[in-house]
Amino acid sequence: MRHVIIIGSGPAGYTAAIYAARANLEPLVIASSVEAGGELMNTTEVENFPGFPEGIQGPELMAKMQEQAEKFGAEVVYDDVVSLDLDGDVKRVTLGSGASHEAESIVFATGSAPRKIGIEGESRLSGRGVSYCATCDGFFFRERTIAVVGGGDSAMEEATFLTKFASKVYVIHRREELRASKIMQERAFKNDKIEFVWNSEVVDILGEDAVSGVVLESTVDGSRRELALDGIFVAIGYDPRVHLVHGKLDLTEAGTVWVDGRSSRTSVPGVFAAGDVIDPTYRQAVTAAGSGTVAALDVEHYLAALGEAGEPAPDVAEIDNLPDADAA
Repeated sequence: MRHVIIIGSGPAGYTAAIYAARANLEPLVIASSVEAGGELMNTTEVENFPGFPEGIQGPELMAKMQEQAEKFGAEVVYDDVVSLDLDGDVKRVTLGSGASHEAESIVFATGSAPRKIGIEGESRLSGRGVSYCATCDGFFFRERTIAVVGGGDSAMEEATFLTKFASKVYVIHRREELRASKIMQERAFKNDKIEFVWNSEVVDILGEDAVSGVVLESTVDGSRRELALDGIFVAIGYDPRVHLVHGKLDLTEAGTVWVDGRSSRTSVPGVFAAGDVIDPTYRQAVTAAGSGTVAALDVEHYLAALGEAGEPAPDVAEIDNLPDADAA
């Protein structure tokens, strides 16, 4: 019987593991067998994570987080969760290997995945000109010609942000009008660096070791043409990884796991959620890490209230006077 099992090995999962391990909860971290480390494993240089003024490679940052969690006693298992039983006081996690683990509490930190176009070259050139995060990678395209695929608020926000670096930003949209809010549209239309490519779909991404362009297909007449580019940002949305908890936890209208206010408490007592799986807005490594901290402290407080894990740590005791702190 574990005190806590953490599902997910991104910034939220490993930060929760660091805090839980330091509280002597001996957390078990279930990292994916193929996607361990989360989305940062697909990012090159990370320059906006506090504490690394010279920047750090995404995989290296995740390796350091894992090392720190293991230093304090966290155990990491490289396997995939195939089912969850969240009913009752004992939670059960079943893995792809057939192993089953039980715990008094769960931290669900499976993150989100950017929607992909699903075309030739997209996966091969990911991190080499194909990106899904402007704030992560925009700096590397200074004075370059790039494109953003999408027509919603996220696409307009990414395109506008990227004009701080790029010399030219194309916005490629499959329709002749945007889905973005009026204010976001107006902001993009007024930007001299942004040019819209209407009624077009990206059907191929060109380049051997780096993006050199894309093939566009008209949604009107099916004609094709090439557009030379140094990079392409895909902004057609994110999907929180919630397939394991459908029908088990309450979800929001955005499809993320519902939590109680600024806490990590879900609709099921003893189950907590953190990171991008609860955040449809910011989706940054540092906000996910902060969310993991909240989850670990909530777990510690929950277990202490059960009388199962000793006294709360001092930083947990400080939240005792918050309204409904013990409601779960």
